[in-house]
Amino acid sequence: MTANTDTIILKIGSKGEIFPPKIIREKLGFKPNQPILLFVHQDQLIVRKLYSIEEILNVPPKTKISYHAWKQFKKDFIKEYES
Repeated sequence: MTANTDTIILKIGSKGEIFPPKIIREKLGFKPNQPILLFVHQDQLIVRKLYSIEEILNVPPKTKISYHAWKQFKKDFIKEYES
C-alpha cells in the first residue's frame, strides 16, 4: 500500500474485498458497520458515505424562510402546478 492523504494504492484481497486504510476511513467519517454507497462510473468505483436521518436533520439549513413566506410559496407552487 502506498498512501498520502488523498490517494491510496492498494491491492484487492483474495476474496475480492477492498479495505480502505484507517486514515481514509477517519477522513471520510466511516464507522464500523456503517452502510456505504458504491457505484461505478465508467472505469471508476465511487464510494459515498450514507448519512443517517439524525445526521441529515442536524445539518443547519442553508436558507431561512418565514412561515408566511413558505405558505405563499406553497400556494404559488400549487397554483402553477395545477394550471
